[in-house]
Amino acid sequence: MTSEDTRHSVSVAGVVIDEDGRALVIQRRDNAHWEPPGGVLERDETITDGLLREVKEETGLIVEPIALTGVYKNMRRGIIALVFRCRPIGGALTENSEVVGFRWIREADVSSIMSEAYAVRILDAYQHNAVPSIRNHDGVRLLVPAAN
Repeated sequence: MTSEDTRHSVSVAGVVIDEDGRALVIQRRDNAHWEPPGGVLERDETITDGLLREVKEETGLIVEPIALTGVYKNMRRGIIALVFRCRPIGGALTENSEVVGFRWIREADVSSIMSEAYAVRILDAYQHNAVPSIRNHDGVRLLVPAAN
């Protein structure tokens, strides 16, 4: 039997990029941080269904996932995040119990409003690489692997 302390949580997030090349970020109600919309994947839902649900719950938007752009692990909290580049296809921005604000930001402005651990998710989504990034962080800063 696995101890609860050794289990991981899996989350999904959508970097929604509009036709003008701006990414949508939400301001969380609980900590006032700016991040891409997303949350914990429920045990009985597919990855895509969870992504669509979380983005809609937090923004009111209906999105189309374009590509998996990164896999991120918070080493301190044991959370693995699957991040997808998405495009908006419907809905309207709506504040809710989890979100107090929205901003459409340019790639150049990403690092100035959020911690490195979240900024890199958006910056990776702007890249059109076929291979998703795989990164580890401590919740704030990226952790660079030790040299061999």
